[in-house]
Amino acid sequence: MSLKITKLLTITAVSMLSAICAVAQPRLPEGYFYKKLPNGLDVVVIENSKVPLTTIEIAVKNGAYTEGPEYSGLSHLFEHMFFKANKDYPTQEKFLKRTQELGAIWNGTTGNERVNYYFTVGKDSLDGGLKLINSSIRFPIYREEDMKKERPVVDGEFQRNESSPGFQLYYDISKNLWGDLITRKMPIGIHEVINTATPEKMMIIKDKYYYPNNSLLIICGDVKHEDGFKKAEAIFGDWANSGFDPHVKYPIPAFKPVEKSVAFVKEMSIAQTPFMMYAWQGPAYMTDSASTVAADVHSTILGLNSSKLQQALVDKGLASSAGLSYSTGRYPGMISLFVVPNPTKIKECHAELENQLSQWGKADYYTDEQLADAKAILLRQHSREMEKPSSLPSQLSFQWCSTSFNYATDLTDNYQKITRADIAKYLNTYIVGKPVVSGIILTPEASKAVNAASFFVAK
Repeated sequence: MSLKITKLLTITAVSMLSAICAVAQPRLPEGYFYKKLPNGLDVVVIENSKVPLTTIEIAVKNGAYTEGPEYSGLSHLFEHMFFKANKDYPTQEKFLKRTQELGAIWNGTTGNERVNYYFTVGKDSLDGGLKLINSSIRFPIYREEDMKKERPVVDGEFQRNESSPGFQLYYDISKNLWGDLITRKMPIGIHEVINTATPEKMMIIKDKYYYPNNSLLIICGDVKHEDGFKKAEAIFGDWANSGFDPHVKYPIPAFKPVEKSVAFVKEMSIAQTPFMMYAWQGPAYMTDSASTVAADVHSTILGLNSSKLQQALVDKGLASSAGLSYSTGRYPGMISLFVVPNPTKIKECHAELENQLSQWGKADYYTDEQLADAKAILLRQHSREMEKPSSLPSQLSFQWCSTSFNYATDLTDNYQKITRADIAKYLNTYIVGKPVVSGIILTPEASKAVNAASFFVAK
């Protein structure tokens, strides 16, 4: 082969590689910079010098959706153990002392499809913050004495939830909506599993999901992206890739559709205020990302004071509040309508609620002005969300875990593009004429007084 041809092929190969890299670059807002490290770790630096602080967040594609019954709640316990001992700070006391030295504000959360951890430090403590979060995520030490202290803390969160009638209703709705896969939609877990968790089970979670190729590192604040990338690679660059895709090796089972409508009455003495809830299986980002956008706009329309739902229930005194919500997810999410009925008009509230639901598929259920108002509200909401630098990493990591960078960047613009046809498609696919799970929780006395079982039934 001639030198000229060899040179041409080399140039072509380089050009092709450059093109591939260019395509791989996600769309991000101005001031957001992306790099994938050789080990697969996604890194985003958000340059924001409003305050001399830096927030470091690391998110992992883990959470309830990865948990069968035998591990239910352990992703949450794992999150708590993150802030205990590790190789560099072998006791929690030493870990806490280091956070104090850095002046760090720190926390973590566990959801259905994400576990995230963050530290907010002064901009001069970026190195120290990165090293601390690196030690915690890569080299944890699960001491039995630490787990003995933390198990009741995590279980205590569950018990506090159980003292809420709203949670009791939500839990029973979820059992009917998700069936055998409820643990994959319930981060709070199962008492027995939480209280018998072992260090060995913590390591199983780590060995399944805690790898750079299943994680996102975000550095946000008074930092230049070149410096952020350099520090990230120096500290996290030798974190070993798993060599497999955790979500291919440990696939999430398919959520079965609800076959028929279910309605139930739940009587509990703690339900001094009655609640009603209706729920449907909603869209998944993987299969119908367009409907996840339409869902947000539709929920916002129904939340307007001028909406027919609010006018019929709240303004007429049948309920103190009524709201529809949907949380975007990679897998099917719950569409939920939550109503607080007037305790003296429970039957009337239920009847009017059913009447309103029967109209949701009609074109005149909302006006063009209400559609425009909902879009304006979502635009203002986005503007407010961008005002607090320390919250930007969490917003982005949620989307990275459940959707994509491009989805997040385009979301506000896509809200403005939603049409009546988009909303109609969403409603007809997931709500109108579809099986619904509904429930009411109230005291035994209130249930008897209104004979709730006589009218709160599946249609």
